[in-house]
Amino acid sequence: MDINLVRSLVTAGGFCCFVAIILWAFSKSARKGFDEAAMLPFQDEEAADVQSASRSKSEG
Repeated sequence: MDINLVRSLVTAGGFCCFVAIILWAFSKSARKGFDEAAMLPFQDEEAADVQSASRSKSEG
């Protein structure tokens, strides 16, 4: 087995993995998880706002 054949196989395998990831990322089944992950920063801000509001009420 020649080193160039191994390189070609690794390149083809990497390309197949790339295409599989792209298909998975744009599939409808993955959309729900991505939408939830996209909202995580905003949920953290809301939780921080609730905590700071409760602290200010308990201090005041």
